[in-house]
Amino acid sequence: MAGEKNKKPVLLSGGNPQIAKGYGDGPIKAYIAAMPGWKSDVGRRLDALVEKTVPDVYKAVKWNSPFYGIEGEGWFLSYHCFDKYIKLTFFRGTSLDPVPPVASKTPETRYFHIHEKDDLDEAQLADWIRQARALPGERL
Repeated sequence: MAGEKNKKPVLLSGGNPQIAKGYGDGPIKAYIAAMPGWKSDVGRRLDALVEKTVPDVYKAVKWNSPFYGIEGEGWFLSYHCFDKYIKLTFFRGTSLDPVPPVASKTPETRYFHIHEKDDLDEAQLADWIRQARALPGERL
């Protein structure tokens, strides 16, 4: 059992950490710690930004991705690691102003990609998070 405690999470294709489904801050912190390379620092920044912007945020890891929402109201944001970027998912993204740039197969969902060399516009991200929190959440 002691060996399991020190065992690193498996990285799935694209470098996304395989983290057991769970609710609360613990699974999110485990996911962020397992994010490879530069992505872990961005994960910490994103998590802190969401907490600062939405103090009553509810967190979970589902489908090997962090989810942020309001308990009982659904999810407004998720993210996922890929080889070259982190994909932020705004479930009601078409209702945000400005609309995040990357379209989805799901009509209301929009994505924002963060690459290693990008300057993270935290003011824009906080604005999107604030707007997304105010919309009806996605029930997953």
